[in-house]
Amino acid sequence: MGCSSCPRNCGIDRSLVRGFCGTTREFKLAKAYLHPFEEPMISGSRGSGTVFFSGCSLRCIFCQNHEISEGLEGSYVSDERLLEIFFELKEKGAENINLVTPTHYASFLPDVLREAKARGLGIPIVYNSSGYESVEALKGLEGLIDIYLPDLKYFRDENALEYSGVTNYFNTAKAAIAEMYRQTGPFILDERGMMVKGMIVRHLCLPSLALDSKMILKHLYDTYRDNIFISIMNQYVPMHRAIGHEKLGVRLPASQYKSVVSYAAALGIKNCLIQGSESQSESYTPDFDLYGVK
Repeated sequence: MGCSSCPRNCGIDRSLVRGFCGTTREFKLAKAYLHPFEEPMISGSRGSGTVFFSGCSLRCIFCQNHEISEGLEGSYVSDERLLEIFFELKEKGAENINLVTPTHYASFLPDVLREAKARGLGIPIVYNSSGYESVEALKGLEGLIDIYLPDLKYFRDENALEYSGVTNYFNTAKAAIAEMYRQTGPFILDERGMMVKGMIVRHLCLPSLALDSKMILKHLYDTYRDNIFISIMNQYVPMHRAIGHEKLGVRLPASQYKSVVSYAAALGIKNCLIQGSESQSESYTPDFDLYGVK
């Protein structure tokens, strides 16, 4: 069957060859551990049970996970081993199971997730992605994902093409996020303030792209009001091919981030998550050492 997990629609048989994402049908993982640095309603006090998938359908020049997204570091695991990892994370106290960059496996995940729920996993499943998603693939995940955690990276397509190697990013991500919201509806927090259902849209502010940031915030608030959380991220640090880049080779200026946050306040956004300058650190990027995978 030709692969249509992501909007690139390679159409190849990934049981035989690797797709644009760099992976086959078999799940390839780089790390599985309790991540303390996600949004507060995701990490909580015990940490989010993050499962990092290798490979990616984008080619972001600033990718902080480039060792696994393009370098393809990691180890292939069976469907059964992936299930075991979910339950091992739960036993360690994970607040949820957080699937990081799962887009290129979207068509292969439903059977695994159904089995996890059938075996009594009993904690929320988070789909943590770039936002560059196939609506049809997302429909196959309906009822299996409790929390969607997509990025909305760019408003202008010329920036998406230059910095992530993809065309029609905004309209594709906009449609995907609409489908995610259709599935989850308005967010629900439990008595501890942990999200059990809903959506958080992340936007990483990039140097010199303040207009994109503001247009993205306007779109999200006009469309979803305060029924979702919006996470405005301040943690940009030049990495990968962005080191030395004319525009992206610098840290995000504090004045630019302040301007974007002020714009969010002016729009009236209430459910807005922001970061301090201390977030601009490479320490937030984990070592992809296969911990929890083998």
